[in-house]
Amino acid sequence: MVADFDGTYHTILGRPSLTKFMAVPHYSYLVLKMPIEKGVLTVRGNVYTAYTCEEESFKITEAIDPSICMAETVAQAKQAPPDQLQLPEQETPRKNSKSKEHKEVQLVDGSPEKTALIGANLDPK
Repeated sequence: MVADFDGTYHTILGRPSLTKFMAVPHYSYLVLKMPIEKGVLTVRGNVYTAYTCEEESFKITEAIDPSICMAETVAQAKQAPPDQLQLPEQETPRKNSKSKEHKEVQLVDGSPEKTALIGANLDPK
């Protein structure tokens, strides 16, 4: 017996309900099978509708999550002392110092900016 439903879900069954109905879900195929008097009842889901709902839930989650994080950040900033809210001055980046103990090696041919410093006196063992 196959039940033809036109929708993604008519109900959401948890583990206790699945156990009570002796139902076996197969999430990859969107199929739920459960025993009945005349054999096995098979409930098939609509893959396109399920995919569309999943996409929509991701969009909603992406829209909601940053606002939740922003609200938490603002609440924490209100509790912080004013002297901790100032941005620290940025230090100038340090240049790698070349010494006799280090040797500069070009990592990519034709790209002089892609280099690494290695020890010049490494033990070959």
